[in-house]
Amino acid sequence: MSLRDILFHIDTYPEPTSSEAIQQAVQFAASMGGTVSALAIEVMIEAPRNRLADYVIGLSQLARTEERKSRDFCVAALADFTGKATAAGVLGEAIHGKSDLYSVGAAVARRARTRDLCLVPVVDENDGQRSVIEAVVFGSGRPVLTYRPGTADLRAAGAGEVVLAWDGTKTAARAMADALPLMEKARKVRVLTVTGDKTSTGSGLGEEAQRHLIAHGVNAVLDEVDSGGRPIGLVFEDYLQRQKPDLFVMGAYGHSRAREFILGGATDHMLKNPGVPLMLSH
Repeated sequence: MSLRDILFHIDTYPEPTSSEAIQQAVQFAASMGGTVSALAIEVMIEAPRNRLADYVIGLSQLARTEERKSRDFCVAALADFTGKATAAGVLGEAIHGKSDLYSVGAAVARRARTRDLCLVPVVDENDGQRSVIEAVVFGSGRPVLTYRPGTADLRAAGAGEVVLAWDGTKTAARAMADALPLMEKARKVRVLTVTGDKTSTGSGLGEEAQRHLIAHGVNAVLDEVDSGGRPIGLVFEDYLQRQKPDLFVMGAYGHSRAREFILGGATDHMLKNPGVPLMLSH
């Protein structure tokens, strides 16, 4: 599989995705030799049905003002994206969608099902993009790559180092397969196994993953780190701070229940502390 048909989610509420995040998405798509389509969703906000509150503080008018702000952000961000993607020769589509505020993630997931990869930039933990990431990971069947400009910059593929978290499970295997086009371009791939956590993750577990990657021409090496009784998410975080790779690839563990996502501990930890761009598959 190649990553030639990429979807990029542009946030429009409460603040828009930055121009720098758009530029990084465009550069990444260009390095993959593909096209990127942006999806900006105009949010619809239903004010609570309370006549007294509406009379006193104007809830309905406040909702209309916020909707208008989201719509203006959509138009401006898509124009910025179209200009940058056209200049780079990677323009797919510029999609202006609509959704109620609490269904944005589901709307992005539906669009992502027919794409090779979904890019979701974040600004901070409270910008609402985490719910989009979770919805796409568990609802689209496609991988997600999240990044944070200025803290975890998304770089062009091909010159850097990738770390693959490997525990031998089918979820890890899915992540390895989804990220293979990126790993084939990387200078080096580190297959990371955390030992001492559970009986299934003993020494040497990563050897078959390494063999598979080498068969695809990947410069893959093995790394084993003993957990020392620490949570896996913390082990990952410490390792990434030392290695400073360009991308961390891992399987996402968890399940969805209505609109609430119950994440595994390591997945939750990494989404809270994305020190490097993070690619998730489920």
